[in-house]
Amino acid sequence: MTRRIARAAQIGALVLALAVVPVALAAKGGNSSSGGKTSSSTISIAEPLVYDANGDGLPNWGDTIRFNVSTTVTTEPFVELDCFQNGVVVYGANTGYFDSYSWPWTQNMKLGSQMWTGGDADCVASMFTFRNGHRWTLATLSFTAYA
Repeated sequence: MTRRIARAAQIGALVLALAVVPVALAAKGGNSSSGGKTSSSTISIAEPLVYDANGDGLPNWGDTIRFNVSTTVTTEPFVELDCFQNGVVVYGANTGYFDSYSWPWTQNMKLGSQMWTGGDADCVASMFTFRNGHRWTLATLSFTAYA
């Protein structure tokens, strides 16, 4: 039960961060880096999918995806993917998308887990970096992974 409460708190913090960060950045005139230079960040699902079981070009349970990321904020962005069914986290993964050197772990994410054995899931991909000991969300992408 304590794990559920802790996970619910993490989800609440993620939802709050996803809601607050864009507002805070908009108040500063968009994503800005030091020196007053304007910066931008985008994230999208890479096409074609790494593995598309039914060939429909959409993310589905059992498919393998990766992301296209672009940012002027850092050369070392990370991507976190969380998927939910009925508000319960059924999938979570993190990976780095580094230009400066080869990231030693896979950037592919297979949509499925022991908790997610089928059915649609609502997913949120967040591109982030760390600056001054804090996590900074640079861009988010919400999508449905279909059954």
